[in-house]
Amino acid sequence: MERTADTGAQPFYAESAERLGKVYESVSFESVHGPLIDLIPDAPARVLDVGAGTGRDATALARRGFRVDAVEPVAELRGVAARLHPDSGVTWRAGGLPALDGIHGPYDVVLLSAVWMHLLPEDRPVAMRRLASLLAPEGVLLITLRHGEPPADRRMFDIPPDEVARHAAEAGLSVLRTVNGEADHLGREAVHWSSVALGRNRS
Repeated sequence: MERTADTGAQPFYAESAERLGKVYESVSFESVHGPLIDLIPDAPARVLDVGAGTGRDATALARRGFRVDAVEPVAELRGVAARLHPDSGVTWRAGGLPALDGIHGPYDVVLLSAVWMHLLPEDRPVAMRRLASLLAPEGVLLITLRHGEPPADRRMFDIPPDEVARHAAEAGLSVLRTVNGEADHLGREAVHWSSVALGRNRS
């Protein structure tokens, strides 16, 4: 069940960008994505970070030698990212799901960290097809899913991994790995996470 303000999620992130910069940067890329890191190909693979926020993950990957495009719809978050991560080598773009206008693959890695939970039900299959179209033949799509009662101050859904797998199958992708029951790295007892890795179906 959704609990949401009618305006969706972006106004919350715009108003909270400065505070969220401190929150997001307090957690490392490795701690959040550790269960899936071994599925990421070697640098200098091409990476797309969708809903990149303040740039924590995009910058961590760029420092590892990856070629990173970061897409973020909220201008205030892009501004915080530019201040926190100058000269990161990340290419920043405005945009968001489901359209991702102006983004051209193929990408070896597509990352959605705490993003899928904001998509409306009718947008999810469209977004999955768009993400699949951006993947290289051997590419991987990594998605984290938040579980627990959604907050009331922005649009958010508790989406089960099975639904993600279903939309992935419809888009020609299959599940490479699912990791359930991950603790919240910000210490919220009522929140936990799943991670899903997807790849293109191969005959």
